[in-house]
Amino acid sequence: MRSAFVIWSAMVLGLLQLLNGVFMLLAPELWYHTIPTVPGTGPFNPHFVRDIGCAFIAAGAGLMWLARNEKAWPAALIGSLFLGLHALTHVWDLLAGREEPAHFAIDTVLVIIPAVWALWLAWPRQKLS
Repeated sequence: MRSAFVIWSAMVLGLLQLLNGVFMLLAPELWYHTIPTVPGTGPFNPHFVRDIGCAFIAAGAGLMWLARNEKAWPAALIGSLFLGLHALTHVWDLLAGREEPAHFAIDTVLVIIPAVWALWLAWPRQKLS
């Protein structure tokens, strides 16, 4: 049996990821200029923003499904894998000198913590058979 914290966490985090993805799909340029660290990553590319928005929608949907059904952990884990790899990209860019430490502080809140949280939520709690 899952705790209410895990259920609500999966729902809230999933909803935030899904809404971010929808924002990216519907208003890519507004999204690009709204997130403070994004313009420093390169020129605006609406197609690329929408592509990544689709991945955020999938990740969010997997977490929301997990909130409703604990057997949906594989879907949540795959969506969380995207979030985790995205977070590792930010860490790699910081270590390679391509990201400013001040930006990384913001990315820690917006990218790193949600990725770790999602992976923790999606990791199977029961013995796999």
